[in-house]
Amino acid sequence: MADYSAYSDSDLTDLLKSGDRKAFAEIYNRYKFILHHHAWNKIRNKEEAQDTIQEVFSMIWTKRETINIGSNLSGYLYSCVRNHILNMIVRKDVQHKYIASLRDFSEAGPVITDHLVRENMLKALIDKEIASLPPRMREVFELSRKKHLSHKEIAEMMGTTEQTVKKQMTNALKVLRTRLGLPLFILYYLFYQ
Repeated sequence: MADYSAYSDSDLTDLLKSGDRKAFAEIYNRYKFILHHHAWNKIRNKEEAQDTIQEVFSMIWTKRETINIGSNLSGYLYSCVRNHILNMIVRKDVQHKYIASLRDFSEAGPVITDHLVRENMLKALIDKEIASLPPRMREVFELSRKKHLSHKEIAEMMGTTEQTVKKQMTNALKVLRTRLGLPLFILYYLFYQ
């Protein structure tokens, strides 16, 4: 049985590329502590340093057949650890910015655009239903609700009785309540008076 601790880094690298698990284990055991110390010096977090080492060695095993380690195994491992830490810092920075933007967005209050779109859709629906009223009923309704004229003023303007105007308004409201449904009708009555 071969003593892998006696092999050089170059020999271990060649054995690693051929899929030798014992060579991989020897590389891991040879460099895990010094790489962990290097990672800890950069990020000052024990768990993240351990995760970094695990990720680096996992990547090396996964890509063992295609990676180009060259003649300097320790330099390659240090570079891998450094690059992993830099990528981790960038990801954290992006994550913090994203969370901050979500927090800022949620604290900004209601989205005005959404409310305006819904209000315009509701208005269009109500206007469509008002437009479908019989012509005389629609005229009475619009004079009352949009021009804010009294029943008496509408009656004088249209040359009819106040009672007829009142009856036309009652009928218009009844038709709209039926067509729009009670919730929309109440909204209309509250906001378009």
